[in-house]
Amino acid sequence: MTINTADLKRMFDTIAVAIEADKNRLCQLDGVIGDADHGIAMALGFNAVRDALASLDLAATEPTALLNTAAKSFLNAVGASSGPLYATAFMRGGAAVKGKATLADADFTALFQAMSQGIKDRGKAEPGEKTMVDAWQPAAEAAAAASVASKTLAQCLEAAHAAAERGAEATRDMIAAKGRSSRLGERSLGHVDPGAASAVTVIGAIRKSLS
Repeated sequence: MTINTADLKRMFDTIAVAIEADKNRLCQLDGVIGDADHGIAMALGFNAVRDALASLDLAATEPTALLNTAAKSFLNAVGASSGPLYATAFMRGGAAVKGKATLADADFTALFQAMSQGIKDRGKAEPGEKTMVDAWQPAAEAAAAASVASKTLAQCLEAAHAAAERGAEATRDMIAAKGRSSRLGERSLGHVDPGAASAVTVIGAIRKSLS
């Protein structure tokens, strides 16, 4: 499968719709251990991306330029913690496919892994600290393993989505070590991390749009 800039734009449109639909649930999750605004922030960010990409001349835009536009518009819309994390993800993803006009399956898997690594680096978070990294890292590892096993991109993203779901669910049994929710200590137990929950929604939308 070959992915072009128009496919990537459609991917971001799909994410924006999915996050908008999930906004209230994400805010409820965040209300338990944060400021109850995570869904709003994510929707603001991805709606801003959708608006910014709508004005691009896709035929004259390479994937890297589209991803950098996405990064800038997300960051401008969301000053909160998820803003720099996703902006870094998109910039790293763009850097991973620099110079390519279209992306093969393996290119997109590399982009996906770079996004995950960007979130991890920017957030200085490790798995087990009850953050979105607990969903993103297993998803990236699952996609990479499926890619090495010569699976199709659809199968790679299916594996990534399933791993993200398991990772997010596992945050229920973790004590937050990062961010505002870390102030709650043991009271953060029993609740899914909102950033991990939204990561599942994002990865699910990526899978849906590219499968």
